[in-house]
Amino acid sequence: MTSIFRGVIPALMTEMKQDGALDHEATSRHIESCLAAGVNGFVMLGTLGENSSLSLEEKETVVRNAVQTVNGRAPIIAGVAEYTTDLAIATARRLAAAGADGLMALPTMVYQQDAREGEHHFRTFARNTDLPIMIYNNRPAYKLDLLPESFAALAEEKNIVAVKESSHDSRRITDMINLLGDRFEIVCGVDDLMLENVLFGAVGWVSGLTNSFPRESVEMFRLAKAGRTEEALALYRWFMPLLHLDVAVKLVQYIKLVNHMTGEGKEWVRPPRLPLVGEERKKIEDIVNHALATRPTFAKAA
Repeated sequence: MTSIFRGVIPALMTEMKQDGALDHEATSRHIESCLAAGVNGFVMLGTLGENSSLSLEEKETVVRNAVQTVNGRAPIIAGVAEYTTDLAIATARRLAAAGADGLMALPTMVYQQDAREGEHHFRTFARNTDLPIMIYNNRPAYKLDLLPESFAALAEEKNIVAVKESSHDSRRITDMINLLGDRFEIVCGVDDLMLENVLFGAVGWVSGLTNSFPRESVEMFRLAKAGRTEEALALYRWFMPLLHLDVAVKLVQYIKLVNHMTGEGKEWVRPPRLPLVGEERKKIEDIVNHALATRPTFAKAA
């Protein structure tokens, strides 16, 4: 069976109207743009999907709309980030019923688990769903640091098949492979570590800036996987100022503004997030305008 966690997978924005209402039509248009660029799947309801800003009912409608839009052309992976393990299981069941093909599982929110508690959370979660799971391992954001030894302890859970590695330590990929071989698919979860992660063994890339520059993202990943390192590196260097935006505290506002400027979406967010203003906004606009002025010719519309 073909893996759903390989290739370029945008952590898709949840499009909103200026008043904060969900804009499913705009999300569908963005999905179509990304599919035309050659992406391999979608993560819905990640951080960039404003998971924490949505009710459970809204999360279900976002996934259902994505499934209907894609219509079998690419897998839909639903993010699950809840306060408790029981809530995560209940959410996973709702999103599975909405048609999700797989799950991106996060640690429980607010309470900072230790490794033993994190392992128990993911083990219990996995035993209560039949869908394939990618664990999101992001120590800087969620304070839970799962080492390769923790994944060895989870290896018996057959539906935990991938790890979105976002520890910001590329050495983890080699350590994981040395300890566990190919038991888990390693997926890059940090935009500005994409090239080195792929060279070290990542088979997929869950990406923020693919929202805004899908064709460049697909091409860069393709070159890296093909071993055409010099060509990939040239594109990576052009892309890097944009890729840095994915690791900022305001990554949602930043990348939604980039989407707005590239025509891929709108900048509207829900409070407590607010659209950017002043010097902060100008800084992002300057980065985007420079990227657009120097955009690689292969990615320009025919």
